[in-house]
Amino acid sequence: MSSEHSPPPPAERLQRPIRSFVLRGGRMGTGQQRALQELGPRFVLPFEARPLDPGAVFGRVAPLVLEIGFGMGQATAAIAAARPDTDFLGVEVHEAGVGALLKLIGDQALENLRIVRHDAVEVLQQMLAPESLAGVHIYFPDPWHKKRHHKRRLIQPAFVELLASRLVPGGYLHCATDWQDYAEQMLAVLGASPALRNTAAGYAPRPDWRPLTKFESRGQRLGHGVWDLVFTRR
Repeated sequence: MSSEHSPPPPAERLQRPIRSFVLRGGRMGTGQQRALQELGPRFVLPFEARPLDPGAVFGRVAPLVLEIGFGMGQATAAIAAARPDTDFLGVEVHEAGVGALLKLIGDQALENLRIVRHDAVEVLQQMLAPESLAGVHIYFPDPWHKKRHHKRRLIQPAFVELLASRLVPGGYLHCATDWQDYAEQMLAVLGASPALRNTAAGYAPRPDWRPLTKFESRGQRLGHGVWDLVFTRR
């Protein structure tokens, strides 16, 4: 078959007419504002349409883990602090969350964490080279619980294909959600990917590296479920 009829690579095949997030306003505390001003120039990377050089950014060669949608950053900072031999890149679109994580970076003197404030799909397509990630974390993404909004959910076949292409062989994808129907969709979509292998028979136990959030602890006391999924690149 000639090359002109060959399927395009995942990054080109994936279209993004629908955003999986909504930019919401949020109050910035004085500490978050100060962190943005003082730490932003060092720890927030500009979006660029060219591959990132992790060695130049972090000043060393180490496994790189991407987190998509880190919220206010508490879990991200805790994971980075517990895994000093791994570098972390957090992608978030909300300014308040970026400011909150920057404050935690300053408070905890974290050197192995950087932030990009941009759409995760474009970061994956243009800033992260194939087979450049040791892992990906996607924790409690927006469930878009109304059925007509399910198309906005982040975990979709084309996006999973793009994620898998950025993982090194043996690299892992770890998702977590507290919405059962989204967990079921995640399990179906991830399980259908020929590039990924489930590490469990279905849902996985919560790995030690994912800390329990206050919201999650409260939910568990109320009897709410949380579902973890851990897949690896074949």
